[in-house]
Amino acid sequence: MKKSLFALAAIGAVAGTAQAQSSVTVYGIMDLGYIGSNSTTANNAGTATGSTLTKSTQSQFSDSAESTSRLGFKGSEDLGGGLSAFFTIETAIAPDTQNAIQTNVSTANRQSFVGLKKAGVGQFAFGTQYTTIHNAVAATDPGMQNNMMGNVIYDKVAGSTAANGSYLGGPTGTSAATWQYSGQQNNTSYSVRANNMLTLSSDTFSGFQGNAFVQLSDTNTNSATVGAGSSGYTSGTTNNSAFGLGANYTWQKLLVTANIQQFTNKSAYALTGNTYTAGTPIQGGFGGSSIGGTNDKDNQQYYAATYDFGILKAYLQYINRKTLDINNPSNYVARTAQQVGVRSFVTPTVEAWASAGMGRLTVSSAATGSNYLVYNSAGYGSNVANFGAFQLGSNYWLSKRTNLYAIFGQQHTSNQSWAQNGNPTSYNENNYAVGVRHTF
Repeated sequence: MKKSLFALAAIGAVAGTAQAQSSVTVYGIMDLGYIGSNSTTANNAGTATGSTLTKSTQSQFSDSAESTSRLGFKGSEDLGGGLSAFFTIETAIAPDTQNAIQTNVSTANRQSFVGLKKAGVGQFAFGTQYTTIHNAVAATDPGMQNNMMGNVIYDKVAGSTAANGSYLGGPTGTSAATWQYSGQQNNTSYSVRANNMLTLSSDTFSGFQGNAFVQLSDTNTNSATVGAGSSGYTSGTTNNSAFGLGANYTWQKLLVTANIQQFTNKSAYALTGNTYTAGTPIQGGFGGSSIGGTNDKDNQQYYAATYDFGILKAYLQYINRKTLDINNPSNYVARTAQQVGVRSFVTPTVEAWASAGMGRLTVSSAATGSNYLVYNSAGYGSNVANFGAFQLGSNYWLSKRTNLYAIFGQQHTSNQSWAQNGNPTSYNENNYAVGVRHTF
């Protein structure tokens, strides 16, 4: 009898230990298919006289048109009393390349964080995470943040290095120091993710739910002026900081969200004739990277609403971004856009969506003498481009985890001016894809 009691006690202890173990889930997305694009650019050179017309076509089997392919691990542990611990590690994958697991790109680490959650209160987490605006867009975007062009809020170009006029910022983003720019590039509308973050999320109370984040990454080094023949400082203060606030309100079939976030970078700078050399504020986070700009203050806002009518869901979105040179606020890049859309299940297995939007990008360069701290010989003043886009898409669901898709997007930019007194530049481009997506 005593042996039986001891055996039961041992089994109970082992069961209790097992319940306290973390549950780990392996998940991911594989998205592959055909992607093509066509582009036409007028007056690509931006010269004062003469004009050119450039056309290009791209066609390829590629990946991640509807969703970025990824591999992740997530888990949680019940700590008792409504308290639990959780973690996520997620990396980008490129299934159509030799190195499927990405390790050498700035977007390879999609998410890596750990945190605690209290039932009925909320949660916090530390690590590389999505920003409040990105999470809000995920809940209010008719295209569900696909990677095709045609979306002015979540601007992307899949499977294509677009023609000049769309991809002009190159791999670093849209800079105030270059005239070759466009409002439609690759995540130039807001910062998707950031490193060194603390995020806070509340539970829902009377329809209201709040989110916030703080980023902190400071390095302070003693500064010393370098010798003759050089300029500036070899060391100094490199501070990366950010914060974000978001609020969501849900009432029956209505969702309203309002979000702001600000990223600030302060780095050592160069001197020329005892004046500050004008910076090039970059709209950081290009292509979803967690890397921001240099010596800039990046202000971002996002407001949206959705309403589910039953037969379809309607979307209304607005975004605003202005990136300033912290030492000269008159040197900036500003982007604003608005978009409407709908999404609906036409049949139990066929889903479709449509969206259309427009916006404006302004690049301004401070003229010499406008600020005694500024040294800039360009001085051409403000430069503005208007852009617009639309997108159509459809999913055919084979199961809850597998679907076929077809997506078409088109965008255009007009009234660009690359050179002083030059002919304006305009372009039109479309992006199309068909493929298969499987989630696990």
